[in-house]
Amino acid sequence: MEYKTDIEIAREANKKPIQEIGEKLGIPYSELLPFGHDKAKISEKFIKGVAGRKDGHLILVTAINPTPAGEGKTTTTVGLGDGLNLIGKKAAVCIREASLGPCFGMKGGAAGGGYAQVVPMEEMNLHFTGDFHAITSAHNLLAAMVDNHVYWGNALDIDVRRIVYRRVLDMNDRALREVVCNLGGVANGFPRQAGFDITVASEVMAILCLANDLADLEKRLGDIIVAYTRNKTPVYCRDIKADGAMTVLLQQAMQPNLVQTLENNPAFVHGGPFANIAHGCNSVVATTTALKLADYVVTEAGFGADLGAEKFLNIKCRKAGLRPEAVVIVATVRAMKMNGGVAKADLGVENVDAVSMGCPNLGRHIENIKKFGVPAVVAINHFVTDTDAEIQAVKDYVKSQGSEAIVATHWAHGSKGTVDLANKIVEIVESGSANYAPLYPDNLSLLEKIECVAKEIYRADDVIVDQKIRAQLKQWEDQGYGNLPVCMAKTQYSFTTDPTQRGAPTGFSVPVREVRLSAGAGFVVVICGEIMTMPGLPRVPAAESIRINNEGVIDGLF
Repeated sequence: MEYKTDIEIAREANKKPIQEIGEKLGIPYSELLPFGHDKAKISEKFIKGVAGRKDGHLILVTAINPTPAGEGKTTTTVGLGDGLNLIGKKAAVCIREASLGPCFGMKGGAAGGGYAQVVPMEEMNLHFTGDFHAITSAHNLLAAMVDNHVYWGNALDIDVRRIVYRRVLDMNDRALREVVCNLGGVANGFPRQAGFDITVASEVMAILCLANDLADLEKRLGDIIVAYTRNKTPVYCRDIKADGAMTVLLQQAMQPNLVQTLENNPAFVHGGPFANIAHGCNSVVATTTALKLADYVVTEAGFGADLGAEKFLNIKCRKAGLRPEAVVIVATVRAMKMNGGVAKADLGVENVDAVSMGCPNLGRHIENIKKFGVPAVVAINHFVTDTDAEIQAVKDYVKSQGSEAIVATHWAHGSKGTVDLANKIVEIVESGSANYAPLYPDNLSLLEKIECVAKEIYRADDVIVDQKIRAQLKQWEDQGYGNLPVCMAKTQYSFTTDPTQRGAPTGFSVPVREVRLSAGAGFVVVICGEIMTMPGLPRVPAAESIRINNEGVIDGLF
């Protein structure tokens, strides 16, 4: 049987005008800022007007560690949202915006797949409503103003060796990881070593995704530490007087984007920090707004539960006062087989033993989620090559872990394929069994928080932190930042810092390479192993296959 591609399905979508999608949530058209016919931003005035309403139920979708076999976390998020609507619940989905980096690099698009997609898919994966461009511009405005301040006399006594604020670009470009800027003589400033991160690792991105409103946004931007003086005191964005102009650039970007699923259900798509180098969740303002307008809100957190879910539960929920009531962990039979040692080329052959051998990765994620006091259910994202025996092996294993695995066929059947999963979620929510709490309290030391995540979530034996980094953490604690959560930057492919170690490895250490204080966002970034905050392109970038064909239609984007 031949299946249509994701992009073919997306192009056949029967989209409704965006004002009709808004009406489903009670948003009048006058409170939407339309971008064409099928996408719009929701006004700040409307968001403030619904702030007093009761919250709906928050559901998190996460996954096992990603494999080349594919897991389908966003697809399941969309499918579950559609399924909840099908069974009569007023539901919305909240996902992140796509970065151009992976779109033109290795991963491709990020809007779901099959008959569980958010549209307009092509625009969402490209410029969308310009949020990422605004974030990039605001971030780099501050970087330019720092160098400009030094050039015009350096009244703040900035030590040019201790400028810690890097520039950003929404593209994978390893050549920009470390650069020397201000070359070319006196007219161009004082030469120094600098570098670029990808926009999704920007502290400005994190701030936009964690801020409650424009006033909170401006305050957080002002809190960004850009450099240190010669006597090592911090220099803030507000000292450079860039926070006001940055807020102006971000005013429209701060408003959540409203689009629709293939089944014309509302979807909030806003913000996009990566989970392997940032906190991996869509914006607080999108999630909290959705909770005021829908009875059920299904959101996702990037990569595996050891990254995205951990940060959603330890950072976003802690900071925003959110209380999730259920977690869906997405897994596939194919990924279980890969974790069990089967090569990608052999995944189509039944191998129940390999499925069973690969299940401990899933089991560890189930155990981890339970540590936060939130019930977990497993969604088996179905592939046509899955056999009944393989599916049963996953179900039996999950049952042995005190949870339940439910087959979901949303890729092929849309909402009809997630009815069982949707009913299970409603059952969990109505049972009132969730008792969410973060993994660690605010008053632990920063090093103890790092060790807590490494040992409790990754299952490391210890954390390798040299004396220089320990001293830096202690200095931040002395400056009043000790109560912040930690944001671990680590490979998404493994519980360890070695991307080749699949399954549920034990007997390893987590080496900490660098720490960065994101005072505005409100967390400490802990860079582990070889993870890069500016990715590189693969040997054959996806960009090589992307073009406009003779019909004027984009090929190769998804």
